[in-house]
Amino acid sequence: MPVFQPPETVKPQAHLPNQDLTLELADFYKVFGDCSRLKILFTLLDNELYVNEIAEALGMSQSAVSHQLRILRQHKLVKVRKNGKTSVYSLGDDHVYRILTQGLEHLSH
Repeated sequence: MPVFQPPETVKPQAHLPNQDLTLELADFYKVFGDCSRLKILFTLLDNELYVNEIAEALGMSQSAVSHQLRILRQHKLVKVRKNGKTSVYSLGDDHVYRILTQGLEHLSH
């Protein structure tokens, strides 16, 4: 099987983002380094849930779930919709779904 050979005309730095973007990207990936946040994201994979439903599904306190949801919201990984006085959470967009499922696919190889 042939080994991929990148074009010789492309310099290694060609795809290197600037320092600010590199730091922002590193912070983004750090969010996925917490097991509680990953579990919350996977719980929301095909569901729109209230904090109490997430907490019950994961065996976590509502305050712990709320804390993690705040971090996930700051990074636009989840979104919130008000339903009266309560909040309903879902994945931020299709990109988040793809990040999670591609991560699983990558690990399965």
